[in-house]
Amino acid sequence: MAEAAILAALQVIGKTLTNEVAKLAISKFSKLCSTYKNLESNINNINSELRVMQGFLDGIEMDDQSNKPQVAWIKEVHELANHIEDIVSEFAYLINNQKFDGISIYVTKLFKDPKLLVDLKRVASQLLEAETRLVNLARMKERWVPTTNVSTGENSNYSNEYSYKMAISAHFIDENQIVGIKNNSWKLTSWLNSKNLELSVISVWGMGGVGKTTLVTNVFKREKNNFDCHAWINISQSFTVDNLLQNMISEICKEGQNNSINTGNKDLRELKEIVVKLLKGRKYLIVLDDMWDLNDFRDIRDTLVNDHRGSRIMITSRIASVASLAPESNRLELKPLPELDSWDLFCKKAFPIERNHECPPPLKKWAKEIVSKCDGLPLALVSLGGVLSCSEKTESEWRRVHDQLTWELDNNPNLDPLKNILNLSFKRLPKYLKNCFLHCSLFPEDFPLPRKKLLRLWIAEGFIQQKGRSTLEEVAEGYLMELIHRSMLQVVETNYSGRVKRCQMHDTLRELAISLCKRENFGLILEDNKSENVDSSTRRLSIINLRETVNHDVCLPKLRTFMLVDNDVSSSPLLSMVFDKSRYLTVLDLEGLPIDTVPNALGDLFNLHYLGLRKTKVKCLPKSIKKLRNLQTLDLALSKIQNLPDDISELKKLRHLFNEVEVDPTYRSFTRTAISLPKGMFYLKDLQTIQGLRSNAMVVRELGNLTQLRTFRIRNVKENHSVELCKSLSKMSFLSNLDISASDENEIVQFEGLEGLNLPQLQKLALYGKLKETMLEWPLFKISGNSIQTLQLGWSELQNDPLPSLSHCRNLTYLFLKRVYEGQQLIFKAGWFPKLKRLFLGLMPNLIQVEMEQGTMASLEVIGLSELKQLMEVPKGIEHLVSLKWMYCLDMPVDFGGLAEGTHQLFHFTCRVS
Repeated sequence: MAEAAILAALQVIGKTLTNEVAKLAISKFSKLCSTYKNLESNINNINSELRVMQGFLDGIEMDDQSNKPQVAWIKEVHELANHIEDIVSEFAYLINNQKFDGISIYVTKLFKDPKLLVDLKRVASQLLEAETRLVNLARMKERWVPTTNVSTGENSNYSNEYSYKMAISAHFIDENQIVGIKNNSWKLTSWLNSKNLELSVISVWGMGGVGKTTLVTNVFKREKNNFDCHAWINISQSFTVDNLLQNMISEICKEGQNNSINTGNKDLRELKEIVVKLLKGRKYLIVLDDMWDLNDFRDIRDTLVNDHRGSRIMITSRIASVASLAPESNRLELKPLPELDSWDLFCKKAFPIERNHECPPPLKKWAKEIVSKCDGLPLALVSLGGVLSCSEKTESEWRRVHDQLTWELDNNPNLDPLKNILNLSFKRLPKYLKNCFLHCSLFPEDFPLPRKKLLRLWIAEGFIQQKGRSTLEEVAEGYLMELIHRSMLQVVETNYSGRVKRCQMHDTLRELAISLCKRENFGLILEDNKSENVDSSTRRLSIINLRETVNHDVCLPKLRTFMLVDNDVSSSPLLSMVFDKSRYLTVLDLEGLPIDTVPNALGDLFNLHYLGLRKTKVKCLPKSIKKLRNLQTLDLALSKIQNLPDDISELKKLRHLFNEVEVDPTYRSFTRTAISLPKGMFYLKDLQTIQGLRSNAMVVRELGNLTQLRTFRIRNVKENHSVELCKSLSKMSFLSNLDISASDENEIVQFEGLEGLNLPQLQKLALYGKLKETMLEWPLFKISGNSIQTLQLGWSELQNDPLPSLSHCRNLTYLFLKRVYEGQQLIFKAGWFPKLKRLFLGLMPNLIQVEMEQGTMASLEVIGLSELKQLMEVPKGIEHLVSLKWMYCLDMPVDFGGLAEGTHQLFHFTCRVS
């Protein structure tokens, strides 16, 4: 992780060296203070030393804990890189903490401040000291760190030793000890023995320890004799293509044919020729176990002969892209075991000599807790079961193992197989993903991580690097998907467009991550009933479900991130201490904390990028907030803040503003409150998100300056705002989420100015308020119809059926219609809304019939019906909706539930009558 700390320091230095104010200030300061006349070259030297160190760290096995001098040296590098990042951040703050009026004039004024000169001298001295320490560290490496530890890359023996051992062990597992593979085993067997004679690839993928190798081994042992020849190759042990081919030849020759082939002196071409000759004219089965890279397969693809004899290649991997080498019909994603299978497997290992492997009643409570911690991961169940089989069968001992699981993973040698298999997944991550992964462990166990918030936090932390023309948010989402595809995070919820909405860490992986966080000083998690020591070196602190007062005597000068999750520590002095002492703070997330004020010391947190006050009782922001020149995200949603100070327009780097006062998830009420923004906010060119803006004449006129907006929610729109609002919206070519509400349900929102509007990236559209009948004929729906995925219309009160016009939106996955139509009948015709997954119809007082033709809404999964007082029959043709899983009804006529009685056998049905 030292390389990640160096990367962060290099990013801060790079920004400083390219900043015009910084360059001029450095030059002028060097002339004023002769002691620091070489300050610019000192910074450049630090930059160069760090880059060389980063290159060195990239080429060594970072997690080889057996090399003690290397471990100690890397720790020193890590700490110094963090220190340099702090120093340069403060330097950048000192020279940019005033209003800007021209570089030269600004810098001249800057150095007339005697206090500033004192601070700059202190920072310059720290930089000189840091340069000296870097030079000494370089010399120390030459004296104490052996250069023989430079590895050949990621595929070193050390990294893969345990993976290889586990693969070998899988071949000798007693079949009676295997649990929960029957269905998957049958599926793989059927793929192997299909009548298709083409050479085909089969892949099995999932997180480390989920049982991929065990499953494939079980099938391989049973089916291999149905093939003319076979080979099992562990890719992790095949460091090069040559080694991989040599292993393949050796495996095939084990059967007694050509067993005298000498491959030691053959080049790549000759090796490939031998493989082709061995496979020619034969039906073969080859298993490529534990594959990490697509290139491993591409390098040998030309040797895999296709003689139309039904040959098969089976691949196991932790990575989705590798699994995609097989056609979708031949891909098997292994999931953790269900609860009953988990219990069965654990008991077989923990109680091997008990009758029927039964758990003694006194241990059952803690055994269940430990099994729950394993979260269905077979390797964790087997490893912990094995450890506990040799421990005392007492309640206190089993409770100790449960409470100290993180410590056990770190220190119990009997758990090394589990630790190393999981650790390998982390080691194989690209360095730009490692911090992102560890950051996820700062949240509670089983916490559903919201995608959007997670991405904003990663950006605030500095984990995300700019890539071409993509926004940081787009790059961050790519990182998230890569972690998911590498089986490091699990998807727990998607939206109706199939996009990840929430994900989470597997419990056992989280225990590993927490251990790494402590070892690498990445961060510390304080959880209720768990004792941890907070010290002055802590850089990230997450307080979870803590009810007791935290020790506030410790000073946290290096703290970068402070997060509170589900806590009530508002009376603790800890919060005040953070504001007063943690000057380098980057992330401050106090969501849900019952505080009503924020101290004025907030403005001293010059490096703050993320401020979260969501769901707090805070009523106003301190005036000092204008000093937070680096702030990127300001989350005030569902707080008590009614107005924003004018000086908030000084936050030039602000990207996301959440200021909705309240949200009604049931949409029962039309009222949508919001707050106004000061005029200067409309010149913040980096703003991408505004949620909860109150409309007025000035707002709709100035709004067009915010051309980078992606998500925009505006409330209280009046009829006389429409023209200016449409003009402003026409300038937002990146807009993907638009939500507009009229001032009240009787206000007519005129959108004639939108008629020619082309919003090519618009995916979500919500319009609340009376609409003209011609509105649904706009090109907006026909031009953007192919991009719109979510559409919400409320209180439109249209006289004409809106469905024919809306049917142009063929990519809709969610359609919400409330008080939209005053007519009596809605007909969903064949071919309409082919991708729609969720439909809601509500509060249409005259609607007496809903009809669904065969072939309509072919993908529909959920229907919601609410407050349709005249609807006395179940939608006609509902039986045609073959994908329907659930219909729910709220405040429907008394007899409606009975009328639906005969139809809901096809899907889940719930009904609440009024």
